[in-house]
Amino acid sequence: MTVAVLQFGGSNCDRDTVQALADLGIDAELVWHEDGLPADTAGIVVPGGFSYGDYLRAGAMAARSPIMEDVKAAAEDGTPVLGICNGAQIGCEASLTPGAFTTNRSARFQCEHVHVRIENADTPFTRAYDEGEVIELPIAHGEGRFEIDDAELADLEADDRVLFRYCDEDGETSDDANPNGSKHNVAGVLGDHDHVAVLMPHPERVSLADIGPTDGRGVLRGFAD
Repeated sequence: MTVAVLQFGGSNCDRDTVQALADLGIDAELVWHEDGLPADTAGIVVPGGFSYGDYLRAGAMAARSPIMEDVKAAAEDGTPVLGICNGAQIGCEASLTPGAFTTNRSARFQCEHVHVRIENADTPFTRAYDEGEVIELPIAHGEGRFEIDDAELADLEADDRVLFRYCDEDGETSDDANPNGSKHNVAGVLGDHDHVAVLMPHPERVSLADIGPTDGRGVLRGFAD
């Protein structure tokens, strides 16, 4: 049983993700998008990077790769799926999750550490945390602003499908604590099932104790359950 970490042309966080999973004792392997999912796939990560150079819009081309149909089928069968940064953009473009990630309010690429609050701790990717807990994760994106129409957002919030929100270190949400202008400070959401999630910050970059903080470790631990 293995976690498939997808590779597209332009993926650049794939090996980081494999290393972070391996450090948790989780078997993971890189899977080129043209090769299809391995038969023993027990989880899927769509990692960060700049698939196809973000042509058209971020994630649009990768979302139309045939392997994404396999990912959607696996998700329907209960396989955990996590999209990170560009993988979040791909997940939205492939309709695994609602909404869209678009150009930052600043219209600039932003690379910095931010605080996020756990909004729903009853999912594979957040069970290691408490609801309301604040963790620090890095962002690195130019198109990370979450957008969704008001009616869909109301449904998302009513169904407890907002997973993370940008906040300050005390857990307070505000415009100042919102690095990219995401609607209602949303940093990560669930799809139709709690085992399908996307988030814009990078948990894999803060998962190895040898190189720094490990606030993101609990997100990836979801694949060990």
